[in-house]
Amino acid sequence: MTSPATADWALPQHNGPDPENPNLWQRIISWWAEFSLQTKLLAVATLVVSLMMTGITFFALNGIQRDAVMNDTRYARDLGLLLAGNVSELVAQGQDRELANVAEKFWRSSRSVRYIFFADPDGVIYLGIPISATPQGGESELRLNRRLELPDELKRRPQNPLVRQHLTPQGTVTDVFVPLIKNGQYYGVLGLGVNPNETALASAALTREVTVAVFISIWILVILGAVFNALTITRPVKELLRGVRSVASGNFEARIDLPVGGELGELLTGFNAMASQLEAYDEANIEELTAAQVKQQSLIATMADGAILLDSDGRVVLANPTARRLFRWEGRNLEGCELVEELPELLAIEVHGPLDALLGGSADSEDLRCSVGDPARTLRIVLQSVRDVSGESLKGIAVTIQDLTREVELNAAQSRFISNVSHELRTPLFNIKSYVETLHDLGDQLTEEEKREFLGVANDETDRLTRLVNDVLDLSRLESGRTVQFESMNLRPAMEQTLRTYRLNAEDKGVALELDVDPDLPDVLGNWDLLLQVLDNLVGNALKFSRTGGRLALRAYTWPDSCWMPTPSADADAGPSCRLVSPLPRLRVEISDTGCGISQPDQDRIFDRFFRVENAVHTEVGTGLGLSIVRGILEKHGAQVTMASELEIGTTFWFDLPLEQSDADELQLRAERRSEMDAVI
Repeated sequence: MTSPATADWALPQHNGPDPENPNLWQRIISWWAEFSLQTKLLAVATLVVSLMMTGITFFALNGIQRDAVMNDTRYARDLGLLLAGNVSELVAQGQDRELANVAEKFWRSSRSVRYIFFADPDGVIYLGIPISATPQGGESELRLNRRLELPDELKRRPQNPLVRQHLTPQGTVTDVFVPLIKNGQYYGVLGLGVNPNETALASAALTREVTVAVFISIWILVILGAVFNALTITRPVKELLRGVRSVASGNFEARIDLPVGGELGELLTGFNAMASQLEAYDEANIEELTAAQVKQQSLIATMADGAILLDSDGRVVLANPTARRLFRWEGRNLEGCELVEELPELLAIEVHGPLDALLGGSADSEDLRCSVGDPARTLRIVLQSVRDVSGESLKGIAVTIQDLTREVELNAAQSRFISNVSHELRTPLFNIKSYVETLHDLGDQLTEEEKREFLGVANDETDRLTRLVNDVLDLSRLESGRTVQFESMNLRPAMEQTLRTYRLNAEDKGVALELDVDPDLPDVLGNWDLLLQVLDNLVGNALKFSRTGGRLALRAYTWPDSCWMPTPSADADAGPSCRLVSPLPRLRVEISDTGCGISQPDQDRIFDRFFRVENAVHTEVGTGLGLSIVRGILEKHGAQVTMASELEIGTTFWFDLPLEQSDADELQLRAERRSEMDAVI
């Protein structure tokens, strides 16, 4: 049982014209192929014999006809020489009337002579029988005004006249042109037309009829022999050939039932027995082969990588769902299509060379990486040739496609992270080392005030280094995949604690702190330490970018807190309904300031690692990891931080936390899904 995925590799390839619409030559070949070897040999032998006999017959006929032509030619030449000898004297003396009488008597005395004419040395015909002339009066009443074109060498061979034949509606006529020479002087030409010999014509006709009769008799014998052979031998052999072809195509139910005895009968009986055994074997193994095929197809279909099977011509036999998704082939029938024609143009150019190398046999495997699509994806394409047991014949090509986009992005992100961390660590370490070395080398030369200043700078840089290390550790813990423990908590104390922490800094900078929280704020499901860190980072950033005399507000309220009610329906049985805009109410937290604001390009990168707005508009210190940590913590809570900002107006960050009635497992699942979505983006 041949697998559908590899059927084209096992069956013979038909590269010729469509067998359903054969032309005349193909029909003749097919008809000839159905005959047995004995029939073919008999037909060929009969054909050779018939052709030989036909050739001999036509050769003899050709000889007879050639002799008849020669006889006609010789007879016409003799007549021309005879007449020329009798009239040369008359032509030399210019006795046209006597010449006409002699010519007319000669023409009437012979039934073979069709016409006679005389031409002067210039080739002008002046007398013809039975050609009549137009009387002109005087001596020239019998002259004609027609000119005859003859070769010049004719006058130099009086005993060798010019003889030729031409075909007329009345039959073939032999033309004889004899030069008239008297005493060495050329007087013109005698033309004579002679009809063919009737006896020779009758003989040639009889020969043709006999030849045709023999030819037809031979071919009738050939046809009778072929019919006899077909009735006795060809039919059983043709039935046996049909049965063998049926078995070869997988139809093991083929049987031959013909009342034939002898060796042919034993051959047909043996064929039926063989077909019965093959049918039993097929029925015994069909279930096992089907199960193996289903397993193979299931394995290919469930592969995480893309898989494409090609035949020996580079045409698609099978493509699994992953490959269809990678190249956007969903819902398309690709079987029989060339792979390079279905791929994107740039990718097809890169694949064309390695694919040709495998099809040409110059390579057994190829491995290439390329970028395709928008947004670009990095793909690794492995092409492996599939050969038979002997390793000589190419059966097809297996193509494996791996999507390395995520790995490439992770490697690039890791490289950027390491580079940024190295850069951020190097600056404070260099400053600490510089000031400490200065204190060590010039300690006696510095004043106490300078020493305190150097130590203060070193202390500040140490604090900066500590913050950076702590932020990196926090970000690493968030990305490590560890499960966060949630508990029911009230967010108001955390918000109050955060404002107390920054109250002195706010007073020094002249920024008013506001807390807008309902006394009966519902509890949320979260982690106290992590949410406290979120509030600390957001409030610290807002205070850092707030101007003197500004305002920083911290709010919390239930969202959504209202429900849109449609107009009551005319149906009395239908009660009032509410269209929910969220699956469950959540607690929304907002942190807003009246600072300098953030531009739109910076808003697109505000949550990236090590990105600091102050690099462009401020000189405030910071690691650039605070908002990345905020986003990671909120994703662990199944939430998402959002912002809105206008330059010279202010910035507001907000996020929604689940209430204590929420399911912790559901929050964990949402957090994982959001992390996967962010990774894909």
